Amino acid sequence: MIKLLDLQAITNMHSDEYKKAVSRVIDSGWFLQGNEIKKFETDYAQYIGTKHCISVANGLDALYLILRAYKEQGLMMDGDEIIVPANTYIATIISITRNKLVPVLVEPTWENLEIDIDKIETAITPKTKGIMIVHLYGRVAYDDKLKDICKKYRLKLLEDCAQSQGCAWKGIKTGSLGDAAAHSFYPGKNLGAFGDAGAVTTNDSELASIISALSNYGSQEKYIFKYIGINSRISEMDAAVLDIKLKYLDDDNKQRQRLAAYYYSNIANPLISLPKYIDDENNVYHQFPIFCERRNELQKYLNSNNIQTLIHYPIPPHKQECYKKWNDKSYPITEKIHAQELSIPMNQKISQDEAFEVVRVLNSFK
Repeated sequence: MIKLLDLQAITNMHSDEYKKAVSRVIDSGWFLQGNEIKKFETDYAQYIGTKHCISVANGLDALYLILRAYKEQGLMMDGDEIIVPANTYIATIISITRNKLVPVLVEPTWENLEIDIDKIETAITPKTKGIMIVHLYGRVAYDDKLKDICKKYRLKLLEDCAQSQGCAWKGIKTGSLGDAAAHSFYPGKNLGAFGDAGAVTTNDSELASIISALSNYGSQEKYIFKYIGINSRISEMDAAVLDIKLKYLDDDNKQRQRLAAYYYSNIANPLISLPKYIDDENNVYHQFPIFCERRNELQKYLNSNNIQTLIHYPIPPHKQECYKKWNDKSYPITEKIHAQELSIPMNQKISQDEAFEVVRVLNSFK
Protein backbone atom coordinates (compact mmCIF):
# COMPACT_ATOMS: atom_id res chain seq x y z
CA MET A 1 0.00 0.00 0.00
CA ILE A 2 1.32 3.45 -0.93
CA LYS A 3 0.32 5.44 2.12
CA LEU A 4 -1.17 8.91 2.08
CA LEU A 5 1.15 9.72 4.98
CA ASP A 6 3.66 7.24 6.39
CA LEU A 7 4.22 8.63 9.90
CA GLN A 8 6.35 5.67 10.94
CA ALA A 9 8.77 6.17 8.04
CA ILE A 10 8.87 9.93 8.66
CA THR A 11 9.56 9.43 12.37
CA ASN A 12 12.32 6.91 11.64
CA MET A 13 14.23 9.56 9.69
CA HIS A 14 15.39 11.19 12.93
CA SER A 15 14.43 8.61 15.53
CA ASP A 16 17.79 8.69 17.31
CA GLU A 17 17.46 12.43 17.89
CA TYR A 18 13.92 12.02 19.22
CA LYS A 19 14.98 9.28 21.61
CA LYS A 20 17.80 11.42 22.98
CA ALA A 21 15.45 14.37 23.41
CA VAL A 22 12.81 12.28 25.19
CA SER A 23 15.50 10.76 27.44
CA ARG A 24 16.74 14.25 28.24
CA VAL A 25 13.25 15.26 29.36
CA ILE A 26 12.83 12.08 31.42
CA ASP A 27 16.17 12.63 33.12
CA SER A 28 15.29 16.25 33.88
CA GLY A 29 12.17 15.24 35.80
CA TRP A 30 10.39 18.34 34.43
CA PHE A 31 7.48 17.62 32.11
CA LEU A 32 5.44 20.85 31.76
CA GLN A 33 6.23 24.55 31.41
CA GLY A 34 9.99 24.07 31.40
CA ASN A 35 13.03 24.87 29.31
CA GLU A 36 12.13 22.66 26.34
CA ILE A 37 8.92 24.64 25.82
CA LYS A 38 10.70 27.97 26.22
CA LYS A 39 13.31 26.95 23.65
CA PHE A 40 10.75 25.75 21.12
CA GLU A 41 8.63 28.89 21.54
CA THR A 42 11.71 31.05 20.98
CA ASP A 43 12.89 29.06 17.96
CA TYR A 44 9.45 28.88 16.35
CA ALA A 45 8.80 32.60 16.83
CA GLN A 46 12.16 33.29 15.18
CA TYR A 47 11.34 30.91 12.32
CA ILE A 48 7.91 32.47 11.73
CA GLY A 49 9.23 36.02 12.19
CA THR A 50 7.15 37.18 15.17
CA LYS A 51 7.99 38.52 18.61
CA HIS A 52 5.88 35.94 20.42
CA CYS A 53 4.97 32.27 20.25
CA ILE A 54 2.65 30.86 22.92
CA SER A 55 2.37 27.07 22.90
CA VAL A 56 -1.09 25.63 23.57
CA ALA A 57 -2.69 22.20 23.53
CA ASN A 58 -3.92 22.11 19.93
CA GLY A 59 -4.87 24.18 16.89
CA LEU A 60 -8.49 24.66 17.93
CA ASP A 61 -7.43 26.10 21.28
CA ALA A 62 -5.04 28.43 19.46
CA LEU A 63 -7.87 29.79 17.31
CA TYR A 64 -10.25 30.01 20.26
CA LEU A 65 -7.76 31.80 22.50
CA ILE A 66 -6.95 34.47 19.93
CA LEU A 67 -10.60 35.47 19.65
CA ARG A 68 -11.17 35.09 23.38
CA ALA A 69 -8.21 37.41 24.08
CA TYR A 70 -9.66 40.06 21.76
CA LYS A 71 -12.91 39.83 23.71
CA GLU A 72 -11.02 40.29 26.97
CA GLN A 73 -9.43 43.40 25.46
CA GLY A 74 -12.87 44.73 24.59
CA LEU A 75 -12.08 44.72 20.88
CA MET A 76 -14.75 42.10 20.16
CA MET A 77 -18.03 41.26 21.87
CA ASP A 78 -20.82 38.70 21.64
CA GLY A 79 -22.56 38.90 18.26
CA ASP A 80 -19.67 40.49 16.38
CA GLU A 81 -18.88 39.00 12.99
CA ILE A 82 -15.77 37.25 11.70
CA ILE A 83 -15.41 36.71 7.96
CA VAL A 84 -14.13 33.21 7.25
CA PRO A 85 -13.86 30.94 4.19
CA ALA A 86 -16.79 28.59 3.63
CA ASN A 87 -14.26 25.96 2.53
CA THR A 88 -12.41 25.03 5.72
CA TYR A 89 -12.13 22.43 8.43
CA ILE A 90 -14.80 22.62 11.12
CA ALA A 91 -12.33 23.78 13.82
CA THR A 92 -12.06 27.20 12.20
CA ILE A 93 -15.80 27.72 12.53
CA ILE A 94 -16.02 26.21 16.01
CA SER A 95 -13.46 28.69 17.34
CA ILE A 96 -15.74 31.54 16.27
CA THR A 97 -19.07 30.21 17.50
CA ARG A 98 -17.52 28.97 20.75
CA ASN A 99 -16.66 32.61 21.47
CA LYS A 100 -20.28 33.64 20.76
CA LEU A 101 -19.15 35.41 17.61
CA VAL A 102 -20.82 35.04 14.22
CA PRO A 103 -19.05 33.38 11.28
CA VAL A 104 -19.75 35.06 7.94
CA LEU A 105 -18.91 32.50 5.27
CA VAL A 106 -17.31 33.66 2.03
CA GLU A 107 -16.81 31.38 -0.96
CA PRO A 108 -13.35 30.33 -2.16
CA THR A 109 -12.17 30.49 -5.75
CA TRP A 110 -12.28 27.19 -7.64
CA GLU A 111 -8.78 27.82 -9.01
CA ASN A 112 -6.96 28.42 -5.70
CA LEU A 113 -9.42 26.80 -3.23
CA GLU A 114 -8.79 29.67 -0.80
CA ILE A 115 -11.11 32.53 0.21
CA ASP A 116 -12.08 34.78 -2.72
CA ILE A 117 -10.62 38.08 -1.60
CA ASP A 118 -12.65 39.96 -4.19
CA LYS A 119 -15.84 38.88 -2.37
CA ILE A 120 -14.78 39.97 1.10
CA GLU A 121 -15.77 43.64 1.02
CA THR A 122 -19.38 42.86 0.14
CA ALA A 123 -19.55 40.67 3.27
CA ILE A 124 -18.40 43.43 5.63
CA THR A 125 -21.02 45.00 7.91
CA PRO A 126 -20.82 47.39 10.87
CA LYS A 127 -20.52 44.31 13.13
CA THR A 128 -17.51 42.86 11.30
CA LYS A 129 -14.44 42.82 13.54
CA GLY A 130 -12.05 40.49 11.76
CA ILE A 131 -11.15 38.35 8.77
CA MET A 132 -9.89 34.83 9.44
CA ILE A 133 -8.06 33.31 6.49
CA VAL A 134 -7.18 29.63 6.29
CA HIS A 135 -4.09 28.47 4.38
CA LEU A 136 -5.88 25.23 3.48
CA TYR A 137 -3.97 22.28 2.00
CA GLY A 138 -0.75 24.25 2.58
CA ARG A 139 -1.64 26.87 -0.07
CA VAL A 140 -1.21 30.51 0.91
CA ALA A 141 -4.53 32.34 1.27
CA TYR A 142 -3.02 35.80 1.68
CA ASP A 143 -2.83 38.66 -0.80
CA ASP A 144 -1.74 42.24 -0.24
CA LYS A 145 -5.35 43.27 -0.97
CA LEU A 146 -6.28 41.78 2.41
CA LYS A 147 -3.97 44.14 4.23
CA ASP A 148 -5.59 47.10 2.47
CA ILE A 149 -9.12 45.86 3.29
CA CYS A 150 -8.27 45.38 6.96
CA LYS A 151 -6.72 48.83 7.17
CA LYS A 152 -9.67 50.45 5.40
CA TYR A 153 -12.27 48.89 7.71
CA ARG A 154 -10.08 48.62 10.86
CA LEU A 155 -10.38 44.84 11.00
CA LYS A 156 -8.14 42.27 12.62
CA LEU A 157 -6.50 39.86 10.18
CA LEU A 158 -6.23 36.37 11.69
CA GLU A 159 -4.52 33.35 10.17
CA ASP A 160 -5.38 29.68 10.54
CA CYS A 161 -1.97 28.12 9.83
CA ALA A 162 -2.91 24.57 10.81
CA GLN A 163 -1.75 23.29 7.41
CA SER A 164 0.86 25.84 6.30
CA GLN A 165 4.03 25.49 8.37
CA GLY A 166 6.83 26.91 6.23
CA CYS A 167 4.59 28.56 3.64
CA ALA A 168 5.36 32.18 2.74
CA TRP A 169 4.15 35.24 0.84
CA LYS A 170 6.90 37.39 -0.68
CA GLY A 171 9.37 35.96 1.80
CA ILE A 172 7.13 36.51 4.83
CA LYS A 173 6.05 33.32 6.58
CA THR A 174 2.41 32.52 7.15
CA GLY A 175 1.85 33.10 10.82
CA SER A 176 3.32 36.59 10.63
CA LEU A 177 1.18 38.09 7.85
CA GLY A 178 -1.70 39.19 10.09
CA ASP A 179 -2.34 40.35 13.64
CA ALA A 180 -2.28 36.84 15.13
CA ALA A 181 -2.08 33.28 13.88
CA ALA A 182 -3.04 29.82 15.09
CA HIS A 183 -0.87 26.76 14.41
CA SER A 184 -1.59 23.05 14.79
CA PHE A 185 1.14 20.48 15.41
CA TYR A 186 -1.13 17.45 15.12
CA PRO A 187 1.12 14.46 14.24
CA GLY A 188 0.10 14.47 10.56
CA LYS A 189 1.03 18.12 9.94
CA ASN A 190 4.16 19.19 8.06
CA LEU A 191 5.50 20.06 11.52
CA GLY A 192 3.91 17.49 13.79
CA ALA A 193 4.30 16.55 17.44
CA PHE A 194 3.91 13.04 18.86
CA GLY A 195 0.49 14.06 20.17
CA ASP A 196 -1.80 17.06 19.98
CA ALA A 197 -0.08 20.43 20.21
CA GLY A 198 -0.54 23.97 18.90
CA ALA A 199 0.65 27.55 19.17
CA VAL A 200 -0.24 31.19 18.64
CA THR A 201 2.19 33.59 16.97
CA THR A 202 1.84 37.36 17.11
CA ASN A 203 3.73 40.64 17.35
CA ASP A 204 1.12 42.03 19.76
CA SER A 205 2.70 41.84 23.22
CA GLU A 206 -0.51 42.58 25.12
CA LEU A 207 -2.43 39.96 23.17
CA ALA A 208 0.35 37.42 23.79
CA SER A 209 0.25 38.10 27.52
CA ILE A 210 -3.52 37.60 27.69
CA ILE A 211 -3.38 34.38 25.64
CA SER A 212 -0.61 33.04 27.86
CA ALA A 213 -2.75 33.71 30.94
CA LEU A 214 -5.95 32.35 29.41
CA SER A 215 -4.20 29.11 28.51
CA ASN A 216 -3.04 28.76 32.14
CA TYR A 217 -6.45 28.83 33.85
CA GLY A 218 -6.48 32.64 33.49
CA SER A 219 -3.43 33.13 35.70
CA GLN A 220 -0.47 35.44 35.12
CA GLU A 221 0.78 34.85 38.67
CA LYS A 222 0.52 31.56 40.55
CA TYR A 223 -2.86 31.17 42.29
CA ILE A 224 -4.00 34.62 41.17
CA PHE A 225 -6.60 34.51 38.40
CA LYS A 226 -7.37 37.53 36.29
CA TYR A 227 -9.50 35.68 33.73
CA ILE A 228 -11.73 32.62 33.63
CA GLY A 229 -9.27 30.61 31.60
CA ILE A 230 -8.70 27.08 30.38
CA ASN A 231 -5.90 24.55 30.72
CA SER A 232 -4.17 24.42 27.34
CA ARG A 233 -0.50 23.51 27.10
CA ILE A 234 1.93 21.07 25.52
CA SER A 235 4.37 18.70 27.17
CA GLU A 236 8.12 19.15 27.44
CA MET A 237 8.54 16.01 25.33
CA ASP A 238 6.45 17.36 22.45
CA ALA A 239 8.29 20.68 22.60
CA ALA A 240 11.63 18.87 22.40
CA VAL A 241 10.44 16.77 19.45
CA LEU A 242 9.02 19.80 17.64
CA ASP A 243 12.29 21.69 18.04
CA ILE A 244 14.12 18.84 16.30
CA LYS A 245 11.56 18.63 13.50
CA LEU A 246 11.73 22.39 13.00
CA LYS A 247 15.36 22.05 11.87
CA TYR A 248 14.27 19.81 9.00
CA LEU A 249 10.99 21.52 8.06
CA ASP A 250 12.23 23.47 5.05
CA ASP A 251 14.01 20.44 3.58
CA ASP A 252 10.93 18.28 4.16
CA ASN A 253 8.76 20.87 2.40
CA LYS A 254 11.16 20.92 -0.55
CA GLN A 255 10.70 17.17 -0.90
CA ARG A 256 6.94 17.68 -0.94
CA GLN A 257 7.33 20.41 -3.56
CA ARG A 258 9.41 18.11 -5.79
CA LEU A 259 6.74 15.42 -5.56
CA ALA A 260 4.04 17.99 -6.36
CA ALA A 261 5.99 19.14 -9.43
CA TYR A 262 6.06 15.54 -10.65
CA TYR A 263 2.32 15.21 -10.14
CA TYR A 264 1.60 18.46 -11.98
CA SER A 265 3.81 17.43 -14.90
CA ASN A 266 2.51 13.89 -15.28
CA ILE A 267 -1.14 13.59 -14.19
CA ALA A 268 -2.89 13.76 -17.54
CA ASN A 269 -6.26 12.07 -17.13
CA PRO A 270 -9.02 14.34 -18.55
CA LEU A 271 -11.38 13.04 -15.87
CA ILE A 272 -9.15 14.54 -13.19
CA SER A 273 -8.46 18.23 -12.59
CA LEU A 274 -5.83 19.87 -10.39
CA PRO A 275 -5.93 23.17 -8.53
CA LYS A 276 -4.07 26.04 -10.14
CA TYR A 277 -0.32 25.71 -9.76
CA ILE A 278 1.19 28.37 -7.53
CA ASP A 279 4.86 29.06 -6.77
CA ASP A 280 6.56 26.75 -4.30
CA GLU A 281 7.04 29.57 -1.81
CA ASN A 282 3.26 29.83 -1.63
CA ASN A 283 2.56 26.11 -1.20
CA VAL A 284 4.04 23.56 1.21
CA TYR A 285 1.65 20.81 0.04
CA HIS A 286 0.25 19.64 3.34
CA GLN A 287 -2.15 17.81 1.06
CA PHE A 288 -2.25 17.33 -2.70
CA PRO A 289 -5.92 17.63 -3.67
CA ILE A 290 -7.21 16.41 -7.01
CA PHE A 291 -10.78 16.72 -8.30
CA CYS A 292 -13.04 14.31 -10.08
CA GLU A 293 -16.79 14.28 -10.68
CA ARG A 294 -16.67 10.52 -10.05
CA ARG A 295 -14.61 10.99 -6.91
CA ASN A 296 -15.97 7.99 -4.98
CA GLU A 297 -15.36 5.65 -7.90
CA LEU A 298 -11.85 7.01 -8.28
CA GLN A 299 -11.13 6.51 -4.59
CA LYS A 300 -12.27 2.87 -4.76
CA TYR A 301 -10.17 2.34 -7.89
CA LEU A 302 -7.06 3.76 -6.22
CA ASN A 303 -7.65 1.66 -3.11
CA SER A 304 -7.99 -1.49 -5.22
CA ASN A 305 -4.58 -0.61 -6.65
CA ASN A 306 -3.06 -0.21 -3.18
CA ILE A 307 -2.99 3.58 -3.17
CA GLN A 308 -4.30 5.23 -0.01
CA THR A 309 -6.34 8.44 -0.26
CA LEU A 310 -8.47 10.65 1.96
CA ILE A 311 -11.25 13.17 1.34
CA HIS A 312 -10.63 16.67 2.74
CA TYR A 313 -13.50 17.07 3.51
CA PRO A 314 -16.66 15.12 2.60
CA ILE A 315 -19.13 17.56 4.22
CA PRO A 316 -18.61 21.35 4.35
CA PRO A 317 -19.20 23.17 7.66
CA HIS A 318 -22.52 24.71 6.60
CA LYS A 319 -23.96 21.24 5.90
CA GLN A 320 -22.92 19.70 9.23
CA GLU A 321 -25.59 18.69 11.74
CA CYS A 322 -23.97 20.78 14.49
CA TYR A 323 -24.72 23.87 12.37
CA LYS A 324 -28.14 22.72 11.19
CA LYS A 325 -29.46 26.29 11.09
CA TRP A 326 -27.17 26.83 8.06
CA ASN A 327 -28.08 23.59 6.28
CA ASP A 328 -30.36 25.34 3.80
CA LYS A 329 -27.65 27.82 2.76
CA SER A 330 -25.95 27.41 -0.60
CA TYR A 331 -22.26 27.89 -1.29
CA PRO A 332 -21.90 26.25 -4.73
CA ILE A 333 -18.12 26.47 -5.11
CA THR A 334 -17.51 25.11 -1.62
CA GLU A 335 -19.99 22.32 -2.22
CA LYS A 336 -18.32 21.45 -5.54
CA ILE A 337 -14.93 21.25 -3.82
CA HIS A 338 -16.27 18.99 -1.08
CA ALA A 339 -18.08 16.77 -3.60
CA GLN A 340 -15.04 16.27 -5.86
CA GLU A 341 -11.91 16.59 -3.68
CA LEU A 342 -9.59 13.63 -3.11
CA SER A 343 -6.16 13.86 -1.49
CA ILE A 344 -3.51 11.58 -2.96
CA PRO A 345 -0.25 10.45 -1.29
CA MET A 346 1.87 13.45 -0.32
CA ASN A 347 4.79 13.33 2.06
CA GLN A 348 8.56 13.59 2.08
CA LYS A 349 9.12 9.81 2.14
CA ILE A 350 7.36 8.85 -1.08
CA SER A 351 9.85 7.31 -3.49
CA GLN A 352 10.11 8.02 -7.21
CA ASP A 353 8.79 4.52 -7.95
CA GLU A 354 5.78 5.14 -5.69
CA ALA A 355 5.10 8.51 -7.32
CA PHE A 356 5.30 6.86 -10.74
CA GLU A 357 2.78 4.24 -9.64
CA VAL A 358 0.35 6.85 -8.26
CA VAL A 359 0.44 8.73 -11.56
CA ARG A 360 0.16 5.55 -13.63
CA VAL A 361 -2.95 4.42 -11.79
CA LEU A 362 -4.55 7.88 -11.90
CA ASN A 363 -4.00 8.12 -15.64
CA SER A 364 -5.46 4.63 -16.20
CA PHE A 365 -8.77 5.47 -14.49
CA LYS A 366 -11.64 5.42 -17.02
